[in-house]
Amino acid sequence: MAVPDDLRQVIEDQGGTEALRALLPDPERIRTDSRLFHTLSDPIRLSILFLLQSQPLCVSVIKEVLRVPDSKLSYHLSVLQSMRLIRGERQANWIVYHETPLGLRIVAQVEELTRTERELPPPEASSAEG
Repeated sequence: MAVPDDLRQVIEDQGGTEALRALLPDPERIRTDSRLFHTLSDPIRLSILFLLQSQPLCVSVIKEVLRVPDSKLSYHLSVLQSMRLIRGERQANWIVYHETPLGLRIVAQVEELTRTERELPPPEASSAEG
């Protein structure tokens, strides 16, 4: 494995690549986290989470605000529900969607991370190799 000498020494001092591999979460955790990040990567789903942060809403309101077709909205709501970020509650002929505690925590974390990122100075151009 080709790595800079100083980095090679640090890795060896810490137990080598096997020790680094042991630091990784188990594969199931990686898959679950990956699905969560994939869920959050869609602008419509993230918009739904931000909308529901303020109050529960029915499909017709979410559809009007986001201007998306029924089928598309239904799909995104089902993805959010499958990840336990929102829940639907039947009220007569309506389903009212609420954020779950997990959904609320994640939106708060997204807001915190993006606020922190906006406060950082812009990145400098780098010519370093990856």
